[in-house]
Amino acid sequence: MKGTRVSDYDFALPERLIAQHPAERRDGSRLLVVHRDTGRLEHRAFGDIVGIIPPGDALVVNTTKVIRARLLGRRDSGAPAEVLLLKALDAHRYEAMVHPGAKLKPGRVVTVNDALSVEIGEDTGKGTRHVTLRTALDPAEAIERFGHIPLPPYMTRADTDADAERYQTVYANEAGSVAAPTAGLHFTPAILDALATRGVRRAEVLLHVGAGTFRPIAVDDPTEHVMHEEWYRVPAAAASTMNAVRDAGGALWAVGTTSMRTLESAVGADRRFVPVEGDTGLFIYPPFDFRAVDHLLTNFHLPRSTLVMLVAAFAGYELTMHAYHEAIREEYRFFSYGDAMLLV
Repeated sequence: MKGTRVSDYDFALPERLIAQHPAERRDGSRLLVVHRDTGRLEHRAFGDIVGIIPPGDALVVNTTKVIRARLLGRRDSGAPAEVLLLKALDAHRYEAMVHPGAKLKPGRVVTVNDALSVEIGEDTGKGTRHVTLRTALDPAEAIERFGHIPLPPYMTRADTDADAERYQTVYANEAGSVAAPTAGLHFTPAILDALATRGVRRAEVLLHVGAGTFRPIAVDDPTEHVMHEEWYRVPAAAASTMNAVRDAGGALWAVGTTSMRTLESAVGADRRFVPVEGDTGLFIYPPFDFRAVDHLLTNFHLPRSTLVMLVAAFAGYELTMHAYHEAIREEYRFFSYGDAMLLV
């Protein structure tokens, strides 16, 4: 059956369609609207979303904030090295990915500058290491001052000052991610205000995005893939808002796959929400019984990725691939700084 193997999600993407920079304006992206009930596709502008979401529904956003997690330095030999901070263990200790891993044995040191160095610790057995930040500064301040925005590997350029703002949603408020929840990058304060004026409610949840979001699936059978875990939280206010919307007959619009994974991890069998936090390793792929999310806003994702499989679980395999091929034909911009797709 098509859509049940990872190889089913392979497609040719012209390199020119991979967005290397954000659109001139946050809300300047295109919006492909996919009607799941009829299969109809509409080519719209992102700002049109204000008129699409009905009053009384709720927009669910992920308020995580991207940290300057990429630390570039040198080994004792003078050769370059890189540390990508993934998860804080305490103020000075992190779980991290290091490169070159074979050279960075426990006890080795990566020097970023005179004010910051990183001591490599033990292997976690998950392809990551424990590392310790050595600095006289507050570690969070040192990361902010000397770290780089961790742009995805398909962006073949160094980060710039502009990325510090544009690779961040306007509602980001809690640091902890190494990748942006990119569907939210299109929103401006003006669009959010217009939705609120229209009577669309907003629920704020949290999921700290890990580097595993960039990792390709190494197996063809999705049941053999081990999803990376990410920390999430559904606050009491968000649970209350979402339950009230559902009780009144409204729908929940998830902004991004991270919001969707958060809600589907947190929803009860009765389709209701309670305040909850913890780690989720939820891998959504066809077939999947959705209990939390009614509509999804997302960007266009990598071939053979967990994210494109999530979209197919929600919209159906054939319609998803049809929409992707239409987006390629119409030269939509792909990936983190690319255009958006709304599944209604």
